[in-house]
Amino acid sequence: MLLTLTTTHRPATDLGHLLVKHPDRVQTFDLPAGAAHVFYPEADEARCTAALLVEVDPLKLGGGRRNRAPEGFALGQYVNDRPYAASSLLSSALAKVFRSALRGESRDRPELAASAIPLTVRVPVLRCRGGADLAVRIFAPLGWTVTAGPIPLDETYPQWGDSRYVDLTLTGTLRLADALNHLYVLLPVLDDAKHYWVAPDEVDKLLRAGAGWLAGHPERGLITRRYLAHRRALAGEAMARLTESRLADEPPADDSIEPATGEAAAVEDVRRASLAARRREAVLAALRDSGASRVLDLGCGGGALLTALVADRRFTEVVGVDVSDRSLGLAARRLRLDRLPERQRDRIRLWQSALTYRDDRLRGYDAAVLMEVVEHLDPPRLPALEDAVFGHARPGTVVVTTPNVEYNVRYEGLGPDRFRHADHRFEWTRAEFAAWVDRVAAAHGYTAVLGGVGDDDPEVGTPTQIAVLTRAERDDRDERAGRRDRNDSNDRKEATNR
Repeated sequence: MLLTLTTTHRPATDLGHLLVKHPDRVQTFDLPAGAAHVFYPEADEARCTAALLVEVDPLKLGGGRRNRAPEGFALGQYVNDRPYAASSLLSSALAKVFRSALRGESRDRPELAASAIPLTVRVPVLRCRGGADLAVRIFAPLGWTVTAGPIPLDETYPQWGDSRYVDLTLTGTLRLADALNHLYVLLPVLDDAKHYWVAPDEVDKLLRAGAGWLAGHPERGLITRRYLAHRRALAGEAMARLTESRLADEPPADDSIEPATGEAAAVEDVRRASLAARRREAVLAALRDSGASRVLDLGCGGGALLTALVADRRFTEVVGVDVSDRSLGLAARRLRLDRLPERQRDRIRLWQSALTYRDDRLRGYDAAVLMEVVEHLDPPRLPALEDAVFGHARPGTVVVTTPNVEYNVRYEGLGPDRFRHADHRFEWTRAEFAAWVDRVAAAHGYTAVLGGVGDDDPEVGTPTQIAVLTRAERDDRDERAGRRDRNDSNDRKEATNR
């Protein structure tokens, strides 16, 4: 089975940096059912194509008790289309071979990994249960232009009609990580078969790969059922969690409320006493106590905290930062940037940036917020975030919130091995969070105060943990350097635009 990925972004050979596969070499990877090979049929400044070829070993594929053929059909485990047509085996190969690219990480080209680039994906043989029209319904809402040509059953006998396979080509301008996650989920969905055991952890895999797009997809029900091999209990759990995610990310429904008059919405949130609203209020109180006027919301997501910050006029400059372009678009909608008066709009900035890399634009601010952000990073990436935020940006105050895993026992249906969100990579106990805060504060010259948000349970504490870290000494030179770096960066952007 074969998949090719082409870009015309210049220099196109940067695709090798994003995939962490050198264009001048053929690389081979062992798979449970065979081997995967990565090579580049073309690679120059103008155009670069990476190919993933998966060779299925029938003996490996047929091994094991679950794959034994039904009685009376001894060759059933070997005589099939699995070695030739794209399926869940190709998705598994994608996950293993392009692991860092799927996560949107690139040590050599971090800014490119966070940017949308022109891409063309081709899967020449894909079983598509539902026909070419289904491929369009599945991929088009994600920004792809879809060409799905049916493959004749036998070109020699056209009267036999089309087979159940299509030659699929996708073109679009997307982040590479988004493109790979689309393929990882949707190839087995179109095939409508999983060639391995579907365990309960497949729900987490689906929601992790579908973060940012699956909850709002018009065919999310079909995608969920097929990806989870029509296992009703797993599909029901996944749909419930997708609904929660969609409701959390949706902008306010009442378009009559402007951010400047959002205090009524904040009061209503407090009246409902939702944990999310109480968390925002705790963060706002910490920022007010710090005396900050210029604030960074790092990992701002859909902009819930940004709306509250803009509603408080003591915050004269508010910057939302997120690696996801879609999240920044949601934040812009929530803030109604296109409808705000110019004076109010000038207080707001939305920047795309990865928090695990140094960004000079973020230096010199009074305060920064990491609200429910750190738990979304793989633990090995935390030192990079610490360096970028506390070591390089060095805001005067940093407010951090994160779940208290000890409190999870109070949530009905949340088992001991389950996190509160599909994309959480870990959740800390109170002792673990305190140890991390103390270490970061000592390493970067901050003092820290720990607290909690939500109802305080005498046995397991509060559902949310909060820490306020304050720089022991404010250096005006750092602030002047931050302003100079941002001005230089803005000048370069304006020159590029001209």
